[in-house]
This record gives sequence, C-alpha cells and structure tokens, in this order.
Amino acid sequence: MNSILDNLSKTEFVSICVQDPRLHQDDLWHTHVDYEICLHTNSMCFRKKTSCVRRRYSDFVWLRHCLERNALIIELPKLPPWNPFFSLKNKEQVSKRMKGLQEFLESVLQNPFLLSDSRLHLFLQSDLSIPRIERCALGKTRYTVAEAIQLSKSGYYNSEDKTSCDSDCESSASSGLGSSIDTKTRDNTVPFLHLSEVDL
Repeated sequence: MNSILDNLSKTEFVSICVQDPRLHQDDLWHTHVDYEICLHTNSMCFRKKTSCVRRRYSDFVWLRHCLERNALIIELPKLPPWNPFFSLKNKEQVSKRMKGLQEFLESVLQNPFLLSDSRLHLFLQSDLSIPRIERCALGKTRYTVAEAIQLSKSGYYNSEDKTSCDSDCESSASSGLGSSIDTKTRDNTVPFLHLSEVDL
C-alpha cells in the first residue's frame, strides 16, 4: 500500500493557468492587454516549481512561431484568433481568449520535444522581454537560461534590482533581468477601457 502511495506522490504534473487580464496604456493612442501565466509543477523539466509571469497576446504569437520553426512534423495547437474589437468589458471575449491561451500552453507542455526548447522555459518562468529571451537562448547574454529563470521576480519587477543580472552588451540604464514585458506601462494599468488590438 505504501509503495502505491509513494508512486502516486511521485507522479509528475504540470498545472498552468492564464488569468488576470490587465489593460496597459502605452501612449495616448495605443494600449495592450497582458495576462498572468501561473505555473505549478513537480516536474524535473522545470527550474522553478511555481512561477507567475505576465505576457501579452503578441508574445504568444512569437512563442508559437518559434516552436513551429523547430517542431518540424509536429502539429502545434492554434492560438485564439486575433480580434481587432477585443474589449475587457466583454467578459465572453476575455474568457474565450484566456481559455484559448491556456489550452495552447497545456497542449505545448504535453509534448516532450517542445519542452526541450529553452525559449519556452524563459517565456513561462522568467521576466525577460521577448528580445532578451532570444538573446539569452542564443547564449548572447552574460547570464544563462537557468540564471535568468532562477533570478526572475515571478512577474513583478523591483527597480532597485534592475541592473543586478543583466550586464551584457546593453547599458544598465535600459536593462534588467527582473523587468517584465512592458515595465514602463505597469503603473499605467487602466481597467475596463475599450481597446483596439492594433499592437496586441
């Protein structure tokens, strides 16, 4: 009986949730929505067992494109379609999109081949922007993929730690491992505005 319980407790799992959509005001004319991605796992494939980061729709599009280039014959799941009239006021639209994004990630995480892509791990468990994920995955940063994940701030960014890890070719004033996708807009979150997804 004990051996059965031990085996059950050792069963690997990966739980992922896409939630908490937030609208950010980039400037007078442009806004974007990002989502919190929370991951909980006991899998040895992941550096952290729990993590939360924020990503926007266009980041998901980038991730799918990257995985597709390396997937060869693997058919990747679809993302929810882009909607030029997406609005946080429309609960049905919000729910449908988050469900679609979550189903995409769940499907990706079930494929061992895709799990070997370092960009996927950086996307899910680091605060690096997409350009920095690319650089880190190519070995063009002074920090490794593992360091980028381990030293991330779980989706929340502390300006005092901004220069602690990202000391590669970029200036310290514009770099920061802890910075999340659009850090400059985090304090400009505007709830429930109608939004055109020109830049999503």
